Amino acid sequence: MTARGRRAGPGGPPPGRSGGRLADEVYDTLLGQLMSLRIEPGSRVTIDVLARELGVSQTPIRDALNRMEAEGLVVRVPHAGYRIPPQITRHRFEDMLEVRLLLEPAAARRSAERASAAQVAGLRRMLEEMAELEGGDGPTAYGAFGLRDAAFHDLVALSAENQVIRETLARLHSHVHLFRLHHDTQVTHLAMAEHEEVVAAIAARDPDAAAYAMRRHILRSGERFRRLFDEAESVDAVVVKA
Repeated sequence: MTARGRRAGPGGPPPGRSGGRLADEVYDTLLGQLMSLRIEPGSRVTIDVLARELGVSQTPIRDALNRMEAEGLVVRVPHAGYRIPPQITRHRFEDMLEVRLLLEPAAARRSAERASAAQVAGLRRMLEEMAELEGGDGPTAYGAFGLRDAAFHDLVALSAENQVIRETLARLHSHVHLFRLHHDTQVTHLAMAEHEEVVAAIAARDPDAAAYAMRRHILRSGERFRRLFDEAESVDAVVVKA
């Protein structure tokens, strides 16, 4: 694993950068390497190694990794640091898709019935944030979009006022896994249009339209990411024949 960063002084972050800002920079660096697969799935990372490679103290490394753990990007291993989750398998992907199709249209339907005006406004703000990232270049912008994508779906589940659905979807970490498969800006463009349809239906208080828009979004997203598995299997088949 490699990481790039400016060297810190012996006591902590360089002059002019607070510890919180430095932790954000470390997070952005690690997120970019994770989404670009420069940090390999299944690999182990430790705080002291990262601190040496980035030339910073352990505190911002620890803060960044704690944030990544909360977002499902890394897994804490007792007495052994952190581990990058393995790349999602096709079987796992299909299982997650099935669960999402069961739960998320229902959440969108309930959101159209129950969301407060403030929650609808929050969904619209989230779309605005995602739009700002949509045209961004590089794996960091793409990874940030993936995390906003997860936050958007969480907001829909939150406004549905069904904590069990929300907790179940959060445990899947499906967006994290999917956006690690491939860096494709077309994914972000298409997802944005579909998200806008979901929010429009929720804002219009149309439960049927909201459920339909969410189901269509998940099915289309599934097809987009399924093609990545098809391509990977085709490459493996060629390698085996060779």
